[in-house]
Amino acid sequence: METEDIAVTEKEREWKGPFYFIQGADPQFGLMKAWSTGDSDSGGDEWGQEIRLTEQAVEAINKLKPKPRFFVLCGDLIHAMPGMPWRKEQTADLQRVLARVDSDIPLVLVSGNHDVGNTPTPETVAEFQRTWGDDYFSFWVGGVLFLVLNSQFWYDASQCPALKEAQDQWLHQQLSIAGQRKCQHAIVFQHIPLFLHSIDEDSDYFNLTKSVRKEVAEKLIRADPSRVYFIKRF
Repeated sequence: METEDIAVTEKEREWKGPFYFIQGADPQFGLMKAWSTGDSDSGGDEWGQEIRLTEQAVEAINKLKPKPRFFVLCGDLIHAMPGMPWRKEQTADLQRVLARVDSDIPLVLVSGNHDVGNTPTPETVAEFQRTWGDDYFSFWVGGVLFLVLNSQFWYDASQCPALKEAQDQWLHQQLSIAGQRKCQHAIVFQHIPLFLHSIDEDSDYFNLTKSVRKEVAEKLIRADPSRVYFIKRF
């Protein structure tokens, strides 16, 4: 998705009362077959069950009244990593299912490690952008600033340091703008959370390292928005 897909108007920067959105994560077409074989690193050559589950989710979302302001998927859209078999097929099937989301409900897509790789490269990020849209961007809805981030840059940017630096600079600018506009609420969408339970917890596969999480947390704490919320995949 690109920023302009959600109307960015002055009225959306003003708080006018409660609203809601739908958050999901990890449709990950191909994962169930991979897990069933005991090889979660494989691409999985079947994803019929994932298709059915995602179709059910889309059907339920389309029936909601009033409609959610948008529907966000927080990464791992498909299971096959960059360069693995079945990646194009899984992508095509997910795009077909997501095309059924009500056209009045904007779709927001977040990149995960299975989308750009555990160690992203300029090529894998470019592939994501061509296929799904920007890997980081911001938008306003109902007076709330929403920030979509590529958390893989904070996990391992060894193959794309310039891209990580560009996101870091962009985030600094976005937080400055939020402060200037006296934003009261900001919500961050990303795939890998800063932490699962405590900011001091040990580093592992499912969180960011202590040094990174504290750096990011301090950056957000220094920002002017009175409340910053992280919404992750779990």
